[in-house]
Amino acid sequence: MENYSYSIKSEGNFKYIEEGNGDVLLLLHGLFGALSNFKSIIAHFRKNYKVVVPLLPLYELPILDLGVKGLAKYVNEFVKFKGYHSVIPLGNSLGGHIAQLFALENPEHTRALILTGSSGLFEDSFGGSFPKRGSYDFIRKKTEYTFYDPKTASKDLVDEVFDICNDRVKALRIIKLARSAIRTNLSNLLPKIHAPTLLIWGREDKITPPFVADEFNKLIPNSELKFIGHCGHAPMMEKPEEFNILLQEFLDKIKVAA
Repeated sequence: MENYSYSIKSEGNFKYIEEGNGDVLLLLHGLFGALSNFKSIIAHFRKNYKVVVPLLPLYELPILDLGVKGLAKYVNEFVKFKGYHSVIPLGNSLGGHIAQLFALENPEHTRALILTGSSGLFEDSFGGSFPKRGSYDFIRKKTEYTFYDPKTASKDLVDEVFDICNDRVKALRIIKLARSAIRTNLSNLLPKIHAPTLLIWGREDKITPPFVADEFNKLIPNSELKFIGHCGHAPMMEKPEEFNILLQEFLDKIKVAA
């Protein structure tokens, strides 16, 4: 992957990355989603797309608004603020949940939808228990649970999760968001999503297992499902080249169909 740097822009109440020109590919991260999670997507697709990554206000949103719907409202406001008329949301984990809500609320602005390891139906975050404060080794093992290959959990990523879990305010906010995701089940609403939808799933995803992908595929009418083997909950991190190939094929297909 090419080496490059990107800058974080700040306008109004929003901080975001915006790289390239073309159709808007809107990347939505999850609870522990560092921007580096999307590095390979930004590098590859900024050549032909406007790749946009809003920094979700997980630690800034007023506590009463803190939930999946509050974050979806924030993304709606961001898209309106930027004046994007047609976007392709791509969400991982909690970001996929937000992407679904965006597509449901803005069908006229949703060109297509990409979900990968998404919540919205079922998730088993961190193997059923939130990482507790304290042991670095415990946090490392819980972070490795996200991936098929434990080595994908870099020291930087483990350090970030460790710092969050040992910051009482941040940890409580993450727990509140995780509970909000579980409560906000979208199974009854998914048949209303008619945008072309690509589901890219890790075959060994333990947090949103393959049966969850199958259920998304059944419930979203115009969807297709692609599995990546030897891969866990974050395919764009663990298998970036395979992920980008599948995404490129899908985007080329919907462009031809337009």
